[in-house]
Amino acid sequence: MFYLTMFFQYISQYAKTRLQYRADLFVEFLSDLMSQAINLVFILVVFGHTKLLGGWSRDEIIFIYGFFLVPYAVFSAFFNIWNFNERYIVKGELDRILTRPIHSLFQIILEQIELESLLGAVTGIAVMVYAGSRLGLEVTWYDPFLFFIFVIGGALVYGGIFVMLACISFWADARTSIMPMMYNISNYGRYPVNIYNKLIRFVLTWILPFAFVGVYPASFFLGKTEWYWYAFLTPLIGVVFFSLSIVLWNHGIKKYRGAGN
Repeated sequence: MFYLTMFFQYISQYAKTRLQYRADLFVEFLSDLMSQAINLVFILVVFGHTKLLGGWSRDEIIFIYGFFLVPYAVFSAFFNIWNFNERYIVKGELDRILTRPIHSLFQIILEQIELESLLGAVTGIAVMVYAGSRLGLEVTWYDPFLFFIFVIGGALVYGGIFVMLACISFWADARTSIMPMMYNISNYGRYPVNIYNKLIRFVLTWILPFAFVGVYPASFFLGKTEWYWYAFLTPLIGVVFFSLSIVLWNHGIKKYRGAGN
């Protein structure tokens, strides 16, 4: 209950702060919308030269992209730790965090929260509805529940991987560019894995399982029976990777030496 209370207190203060600058909030949302539109245009350009890509139609890949946007929006809202190294390690703000009687990772997540990123989930659902209507997909009573579980699992996959990357700073406190590089790799999870070679497919499934954020869970709703068991592994993979990230964080925080001089 203590952590739950702290969560809503942080949310309340965040909302008050952001609503003071509504124009800035609108511009940020518009910028995200344009970025998502560019990715859609890229898909349309590709299918301007072919009808199928690895056995997938244009509307199926658009559906996968729409699904991907939902867990990615949840991740962006609650795991915004891109600048962890520079802000908390290099500038020493982690010293302040460690003086408080609450888990350090929980504090950092709440301090970096960006609830406006959740608007990306609305865009993703709209894209899914558009593509699903063109594909003639039917919605059953259990689909919303599975959708919610898959989204949470996908967000935990993302969160687990990027928290692990942040943990590198406990051992190597110099500025690093690994976060942007990993973000670029994560984009491969937006598209069907069978269009890649076996090595990339293995990496995206078991090493850096970004495929569980988009293509695998989306395949269930598309009726791709050969991918069903991968889809149902999504929440398990998410819990495993996020649990590993917490274990690594707890170990790494003990190695933190402080900002010093």
